[in-house]
Formats: sequence, structure tokens, C-alpha cells
Amino acid sequence: MTKTLPAPGRLLRDAWRRLAPLPGGRTLFSLMLGRMVPYTGALGARVQELEPGYARIMLRDRRGIRNHLGSVHAVALANLAEVASGLAMLTSLPEGARGIVVHLGIEYLKKARGTLTAECRCSPPSGREETVTVTADVMDAAGDVVARAEVRWLVRPAGEPARA
Repeated sequence: MTKTLPAPGRLLRDAWRRLAPLPGGRTLFSLMLGRMVPYTGALGARVQELEPGYARIMLRDRRGIRNHLGSVHAVALANLAEVASGLAMLTSLPEGARGIVVHLGIEYLKKARGTLTAECRCSPPSGREETVTVTADVMDAAGDVVARAEVRWLVRPAGEPARA
């Protein structure tokens, strides 16, 4: 008999609800997320708010994410926007649905320096096979949008085979 694991969105929602209210809980949640998704963990971002269909992630500026021009690297901005979209989308999925990114496009609007915040809002998908497009904005400390990502997610029932 094989044991079915809970959907990732449910695991994330449950972990956030347990950890966020505790002292250091948001940091612990962010570290846990980094263990689940090692590439994202390397970014060092911290989840500030999370609820189904909404995520706000903070990234402090440091040498390890800068480019040769002294601003935050373009790929770090794309990663930050993608993780915001992923948390918003995955926590909004109905039970029995899964999602995967099929497109990530990003527009860089201003040099990114200092502490950055990424936000994404999305409506819960139906859980039937569909493509859902969400926008994640990355803002600087002044509230100016420095990058805007369009992320397309393929959502479908968990047991459904991939289409050709």
C-alpha cells in the first residue's frame, strides 16, 4: 500500500499557520522552504506574509546577489518573483490539483538596490486542467516597482498524465 503525501500547497499552508505566529517562526518557515527548494533557498529570501492566493517575500541586498554593476542580479530578481508566484499559486490550489511553471517572463524597470519585496496575488484556480497567468511585482524600499514578472502555471488534477 502506497502512502499519498499531502499536496505541497497544503503542507505550506499548514506549516505557515503553525510557524508564523511564533517568535522566529517566519524565519524558520523560510529556512524550511529553502530546504524543500534548494535553489530558492540559496537566494536567502524571507517570507513575510502568506495566505492562499497571496505571498509577500523580502530579500535583503547583499554582495552574493549583486551583479558587476552593483545592483541586484537579474536572475535573483526573477527567482524572487517566481517564488512569490509559487507560494501564492500553490497555497491557493484546491486539494487534488498540482501546478508547474510553464513560462516565466520578466521586465526590469529600474536598478534594484537595497531591501526588495516581491508580492503576488492570484485567484484560486479550478483544479481542472488550465493555464493560469499571474503577475509578481518586485519593489524597492521606496515602493517603486523594479521588476515585474509574468508567470504562467499549468494547473491540473494530480493524477492526470502530462499532455504531449
